[in-house]
Parts: sequence; C-alpha cells; structure tokens
Amino acid sequence: MTTLDGKLLCEVFKSPRKEEMYLYVDKRRGLEDVPEVLLERFGEPVSAMTLILSPDKPLARTRGAEVMAAIEEKGFYLQMPPAKEAYLLDLYRTPTEAKY
Repeated sequence: MTTLDGKLLCEVFKSPRKEEMYLYVDKRRGLEDVPEVLLERFGEPVSAMTLILSPDKPLARTRGAEVMAAIEEKGFYLQMPPAKEAYLLDLYRTPTEAKY
C-alpha cells in the first residue's frame, strides 16, 4: 500500500447524502475495497481531492497515521461529520421569549 518512503497517494470522496462525510481510499485501488453496503449509505462518491498522506501529516479531524492504518486494515477510512453540540440543538428547538 505505501510507497518506499512511507507515504500513500490517497483519493478522498465526499458523500452527496451527508454533509462533511468523506471516504479516504488508496488511489491505486480506488473504491474496490469499500463494502457495497457502505457505498449504498454513502451515496454516489464524488471525488473531492487527491493527496499524499504521511504518518505525521495533520488533517482536519485526524492524523495521516490513523487514515493510513485504516486503509491498510480495511481498505478505506470513513470520516463522519462532526457531532452537533447538544446544547446548540436545544437552543435551536427552544423558542425564545421576549421578557419586558
């Protein structure tokens, strides 16, 4: 999977169904190792970018080492959307009252 210098050419796909959900795969293997059930839930993958991963590369919500390990083990890394803060959802649901 990795090149001689410990790096991985990775393709990142975004989900058309779920905002901020991404699927990372080895560019050379593409989506062939991703389970069909996951692809059905993910939706038709949309290529977002190609990048070179190294174990020490920082990513938005993880590190290159974690993504590379998952791709090595399972053939893909699924990045889920961030959890919504419960209190923000409560604020949104609770109507505000004007007090005079």
